[in-house]
Amino acid sequence: MKLHIETQIHENYGAHSWDGEGSCPQYWKAKGGDSYFYALGSAGRSPEAIAELVEALRTQIEVDNEGYREHIIGWEVVADDYLNWFERSQLEYDGVIAYPVKYLKLLETLSPFNTINS
Repeated sequence: MKLHIETQIHENYGAHSWDGEGSCPQYWKAKGGDSYFYALGSAGRSPEAIAELVEALRTQIEVDNEGYREHIIGWEVVADDYLNWFERSQLEYDGVIAYPVKYLKLLETLSPFNTINS
């Protein structure tokens, strides 16, 4: 099984002509979205555990600045062989998936036992 996360992207067209001084003009326009996968393996997970996993992955996905926003709009658990609409259309029209969905991994946080050599 794998987790399939869908996002919505907005672009601020007002930022294109902004000179960086004062407040940025606001003219947000929806620009589609992206899909992300996370491999769950064969172990089942409760809906609560899946929601916690989505929260843990959120920092790798979501962006919010003057010119661009991407936020999670939904998720579902799907079979390992699941293809999103874009992957299916690539297979149908091109016979190959040239642009696969991005797979996420949980970022490891540093513990007091880890050291960084500089």
